[in-house]
Amino acid sequence: MREILADAAGGVFPPADGSVTVVAQPSPREAGVVAFSAHAVVFTDEDPAWVRAALAAVPSDPLAAPLCPPFLSAFAERTGRVNGNIDLLTVADRLPGAPALAVAEVGDREHPRVVRALCYREDVRVFEADGGRGVLVLGRGVAGRWECAIEVDEAARGRGLGRALALAARHLLPEGERVWSQQAPGNATSVRAFQAAGYRPVGAETLLVVS
Repeated sequence: MREILADAAGGVFPPADGSVTVVAQPSPREAGVVAFSAHAVVFTDEDPAWVRAALAAVPSDPLAAPLCPPFLSAFAERTGRVNGNIDLLTVADRLPGAPALAVAEVGDREHPRVVRALCYREDVRVFEADGGRGVLVLGRGVAGRWECAIEVDEAARGRGLGRALALAARHLLPEGERVWSQQAPGNATSVRAFQAAGYRPVGAETLLVVS
């Protein structure tokens, strides 16, 4: 999975031939589906033969089957997990230097954002900006990739703070890394903020988490 994501981040995608690739889970925490253009990757420790049989049983366009509710429900039941959101998956390259936005790292490991992020990521770092009205979370998620999430207080929205936080994340990465982020497709404000900050759409993703 690590190699597939690294290739996609660099613009090299699996063949758009309508097929499905099944790979092992990167860790016990992570199972799910990433859909690229006309190619899906299912990462699970379940038998690949079961995955293909479950996909074949979905009464829909085969290209859409990996992210259709019938397959995802069967996948969750089979693994004893809970389906998460289906998100737009985006990625951006690291930028040199310090971010233009002034951010301060939060050292409190009991901070609500830290506690929540630790359920899904490792090496979590949390930053605040604009007097705490903006929050940026960085950490290692699926297959060890760096992921970021942002949060902006309602009273501070509409001023470009979300875009500035997403851009700041690109400056806070270790050398040679890229940063990934997921946005709910219906959250147009978030999608626009990340794309304005230079994040490129590469696919759609859903994670199955242990309840």
